[in-house]
Amino acid sequence: MSHPSPGPLTPGPDESLDRICNDWRIFQLRKGHRFSTDDLLVAWLAAQLRPNAPLQIDIGSGTGSVGLLTLQHRPADARLVMVEAQEVSVGLARRTVALNGLADRIEIRHGDLRDPNMLPPHEHGTYPLVTGSPPYFPVGAGVMSPHPQRAACRMELRGDVFDYCTTAAQAMSPDGVFCLVHSAVDPRPEAAIDAAGLRVIRRHDVLFRDGRAPTIAIWAAAFEGERDDAPPIIIRDADGEFNAAYLDIRASMGAP
Repeated sequence: MSHPSPGPLTPGPDESLDRICNDWRIFQLRKGHRFSTDDLLVAWLAAQLRPNAPLQIDIGSGTGSVGLLTLQHRPADARLVMVEAQEVSVGLARRTVALNGLADRIEIRHGDLRDPNMLPPHEHGTYPLVTGSPPYFPVGAGVMSPHPQRAACRMELRGDVFDYCTTAAQAMSPDGVFCLVHSAVDPRPEAAIDAAGLRVIRRHDVLFRDGRAPTIAIWAAAFEGERDDAPPIIIRDADGEFNAAYLDIRASMGAP
């Protein structure tokens, strides 16, 4: 496998180099889109459900946070394919892969997840694990960030949750699972899962403060299986302290 030159392995003036899990570090823009609780939780769900998956594809992978967090829980010879449209995020991800010595395990494809060239026909039905973190808002439904990288991660500039679920269903093996994160109050994720011929097998609502309504949720979808929803994940207790169960999740993922 040939790899483009990743570029410098030290952060530039507008970048940071941050620990994401265990000893792995990730390049990020200081004022761009940065890895978050959303990424951590969808990776945690994927690691719970398919810890031994030999192959994973992360669609709309951004700088690679979900893929990296999941990969470190899988076997040492497991492989990861990342598909990302934004050139700046692809560049950061390539440098992250090189820095952490993962070039033999990770393939980065620069392109739109809706482009058939990103998932050629011979790969259809081959991935036991698919992950994705779709943007949450249609254009016009929220404030557009002036930063193009942040805008594309928040607003549906290159596809919505229906596109993610369609691509995931094409990629998934018959016994595969698709793990995603989205807004907890938006009915479209479950509609999109159904429209793609999948079914929800698990949902966790996420409460950023105990006693408040859920803001986001994480889902697992598959071709077959009974739905078995889990209790909400609480990030902070009512007094503002981090919830013990959430800290256990962070520790299990090697998060700083």
